[in-house]
Amino acid sequence: MIAAIVLRALDRGAIAFLVTLAAIGVIVPLLNLLPPVTSSFYLSSYFVALFGKYLCYALLALAIDLIWGYCGILSLGHGAFFALGGYAMGMYLMRQIGTRGVYAHPVLPDFMVFLNWPELPIYWYGFQHFAYAACMVLLVPGALAFVFGWFAFRSRVTGVYLSIITQALTFALMLGFFRNNFGFGGNNGLTDFKDILGFNVQAPGTRSALFMISALALMLGFTICRIIVSSKFGKVLVAIRDAEARTRFLGYRVEAYKLLVFTLSACMAGVAGALYVPQVGIINPSEFSPANSIEAVIWVAVGGRGTLTGAVLGALLVNYGKTFFTSGVLAPYWLFVLGGLFVAVTLLLPRGIVGTVHHWWKQRSQLRQVDHNGGEARSMAPAPAAE
Repeated sequence: MIAAIVLRALDRGAIAFLVTLAAIGVIVPLLNLLPPVTSSFYLSSYFVALFGKYLCYALLALAIDLIWGYCGILSLGHGAFFALGGYAMGMYLMRQIGTRGVYAHPVLPDFMVFLNWPELPIYWYGFQHFAYAACMVLLVPGALAFVFGWFAFRSRVTGVYLSIITQALTFALMLGFFRNNFGFGGNNGLTDFKDILGFNVQAPGTRSALFMISALALMLGFTICRIIVSSKFGKVLVAIRDAEARTRFLGYRVEAYKLLVFTLSACMAGVAGALYVPQVGIINPSEFSPANSIEAVIWVAVGGRGTLTGAVLGALLVNYGKTFFTSGVLAPYWLFVLGGLFVAVTLLLPRGIVGTVHHWWKQRSQLRQVDHNGGEARSMAPAPAAE
């Protein structure tokens, strides 16, 4: 039954997209592990981690597209859920350091020893277990999104007002996590990770495994989103996006639909953050920055909101461009490039890259169908009578 639901939700384009992701998830690690270092086919661990980071960003963009592209909820604070998932994983990784830290304390992380914390805070309990940390990756962002969404949607806050309070949420969390007495490392955050599930996080094999897991998570997230938007639930989300008052008048509990999809999207963002942290080696309060959340929205706009594949493509393209621009003399101008890109896409490609291609292909197919039907009509018309 599950297989039937999945196959019904995936068209040929979606299947091709998943196959491409699967191929990337296999080829990139193989290029890192098999060829010798001197080979022209060798891909260094740095690039494996970099591409893995791109996949995590793509999963975050997918989460935003689900609520913005299909439900009309423009969240400018999804970076908060991404960062919370990252901190949950970072806390697990910090608990694995033990006596290998600078101060060699068996329980307390180095920053707590430095700040003279007498004991481990109660909210750090349990994070020495991977299963507990994995649950927190989902529960913490999901719980925050549920509580926030319950108050916001119940009060019928919509449009730009909702966007502003989501941005205020992530800004407030950023200020809180910058404080040393919060117990999350202050402005330095959590870093100096050693192991994950007993494997060295710096080892090429571990980096390749994390890349493959990130690709698998993106494929799973994409499939879940496709199932949702192809179902009756997804049709209601689109109705809410296009005519919320009319959908409510028809008897649908609009607030419940918005709350459910918002919470699910936050959980996806948390998973993206959890996979991001061991690959980059650090998580700090700057991940809560409102600018990061706005940048993630730009990824979706560039790729094409309401397409899913566009969100992934936009995240990959924009972040590749960011890496290119910030690695040389053009680094100070990246924000100008990003802003110009958003303005250009808004004015010239309002549907985004993938949305524009879909629209062009649909029009082309309709014209071909009209020409085909016109040709059939002419061939079936009776011949004129001979004089």
